[in-house]
Amino acid sequence: MKSGHLEAVLGLEFRDRRLLEQALVHGSYANEQGWPITSSYERLEYLGDAVLELVFSEELYRRCPDLTEGELTKGRAALVQGGTLAQVAKRRFLGDYLKLGKGEDATGGRHRESTLAAVFEAVVAAVYLDRGYSGARQFILQTMAPELERFLGGNIPRENAKSSLQEFVQGLGKSAPSYRLLSCEGPDHGPVFTVEVVVEDEVLGVGRGGSKAGAERDAAENALERLETAVPEGPSG
Repeated sequence: MKSGHLEAVLGLEFRDRRLLEQALVHGSYANEQGWPITSSYERLEYLGDAVLELVFSEELYRRCPDLTEGELTKGRAALVQGGTLAQVAKRRFLGDYLKLGKGEDATGGRHRESTLAAVFEAVVAAVYLDRGYSGARQFILQTMAPELERFLGGNIPRENAKSSLQEFVQGLGKSAPSYRLLSCEGPDHGPVFTVEVVVEDEVLGVGRGGSKAGAERDAAENALERLETAVPEGPSG
């Protein structure tokens, strides 16, 4: 266990390092060791999700006095969605420290978006249990500062870019968008997918990601940006 090195990466030192170690145990590893599932990060993941929501609810409430309840809710959802948390986990190399079962590791679990998002939530819970709410809040706001600043600057990915794109194009009287896989490059444990989104034979956006779903979201986001700047005010004939 390299938890001491990870503490340096995270920029904090745990009073009870066992909390951090549990946050890095995937259910597949616990199963291989004959441990109960409660020894994995799953319970911590549950708690970390709630802590993240509370921290961002408070922060957005304080810093965005002009936003409505609905806008605050959408902003919080975008900040704590799986894709966002997975990117944060990658930035802190959490996948390198995961304890996975052999099969899960062999099939790319160390780089799987859902796993990375879950382990980040578990680490947040470990910080909360070790350092209390103020310590967890400080850790979250420091670690996710780039994501928060993008939101405050009006440039954060939408909660569900694919649904937003479908609503947008259908509002223009066009058919629903479709997604085409252009390529999948890189090693099996770290592939990079490239996808284009098409509406009525027109390519509206291209996206890349570590999963096909992530690439589709990126393509939808790019398409929305293009459409929103191109559509004139008022309906066209």
